[in-house]
Amino acid sequence: MIRDTSAQDRVLSSTQARPAWRRWVWPAAGGALLLAGIVFAARGWLAGTTSVDGARLRIAEVTRGDLVRDIAADGRVIAANSPTLYAVAGGVVTLKVVAGDKVTQGQPLAEIDSPELRSKLAQEQTTLAGLEAEASRATLDASVTRANAQKALDQAGIERQAAERTLQRYQRGFEGGAVPQVDVLEAQDNLRKAEIALAHARKDAGLQGQGAGLDARNKQLLAERQRAVVAEVQRQVDALTLRAPFDGQVGQIQAVQRSNVAINAPVLSVVDLSVFEVEIKVPESFARDLAIGMPATLTSAGQPYPGEISAVSPEVVNGEVVTRLRFSDKQPPGLRQNQRLSARILMETRRNVLMVERGPFVEQGGGRQAYVMDGSSAVRRPVQLGASSLSHVEVLGGLQPGDKVVVSGSDQFGDAERVSVN
Repeated sequence: MIRDTSAQDRVLSSTQARPAWRRWVWPAAGGALLLAGIVFAARGWLAGTTSVDGARLRIAEVTRGDLVRDIAADGRVIAANSPTLYAVAGGVVTLKVVAGDKVTQGQPLAEIDSPELRSKLAQEQTTLAGLEAEASRATLDASVTRANAQKALDQAGIERQAAERTLQRYQRGFEGGAVPQVDVLEAQDNLRKAEIALAHARKDAGLQGQGAGLDARNKQLLAERQRAVVAEVQRQVDALTLRAPFDGQVGQIQAVQRSNVAINAPVLSVVDLSVFEVEIKVPESFARDLAIGMPATLTSAGQPYPGEISAVSPEVVNGEVVTRLRFSDKQPPGLRQNQRLSARILMETRRNVLMVERGPFVEQGGGRQAYVMDGSSAVRRPVQLGASSLSHVEVLGGLQPGDKVVVSGSDQFGDAERVSVN
């Protein structure tokens, strides 16, 4: 009989019981994960009704420093003085220059042949000659009238003197008994008549002299008036020759050689090459702060030149205002029409102010609210903004140094009070 291994076997007790805590490990882990997910979701819900990707936002920190209000723009060089010459009368134009020619002051540029104006000048000159002759004749008549009046006055004076001597002679004869009293009385009457005639002659001489002088003066005034008319027509005839008002260069020519131009039609323009200005376009928001004489800096070939505002357009075109700058000291050499230059207008500098980088939030909130970062959330906060430059805006209230403001991208927030930023 073969022996087996039963002698080596031993009976074991019933299976050992597993600890109770092991049965709850995995359910507890699952519950913890579920709770964490709920907490995370609740935290996101509490943080804001909207979640925005932070890469789509631009956030700037509120700092304290000097706020320089300036405007930087590119402008074009234009001639400060570039008048257009017009035809003073209709006629055939003859051009003596072409566009681009250098001209000197007083140089003839074009001539207009106007037979009508030249004929008018001849007629007015003839009228003037007639009036001058009449004035001369009136002066001569006045001299004759005065001479006749003086002659009558002298005659009256002699007759009065003769009457006085006759009276004296009769008076002596009457006293000697040689002449009757009636002759003495008659001599007295003759003297009185001579004195009256002398007085009237003296008065007539003055009145006739004044009348003759007035007639001569009227004729002279008519002649002077006609001289003014002739001078004006002569000026118009002289203006038929268009001359350069200054040293410069011929710009654009609007008339065609030997063509018939109408009165007040543009013929050509002259550009003053000695004085240039720079024309820039300024945003409408800065236009109300501009003033004539405000300092500016113009940059040509990397070198700055001082300047100032010479003119500001009164109208707004496409949200911009045209502004002209002139060089206050010396202008760069070799400037050309329509050349591009960089310009910077310094409006003011505010020292040690609270400011933040400028962005679309200024216009979106009307300058009364902004989104400020609070941890990973953006919270809407009322603010008060002040002056602004091209890069920064002054903060008057609602923010403190170190606050981080969403300066761009807040249009994605809608009207939410708090927004989660991922």
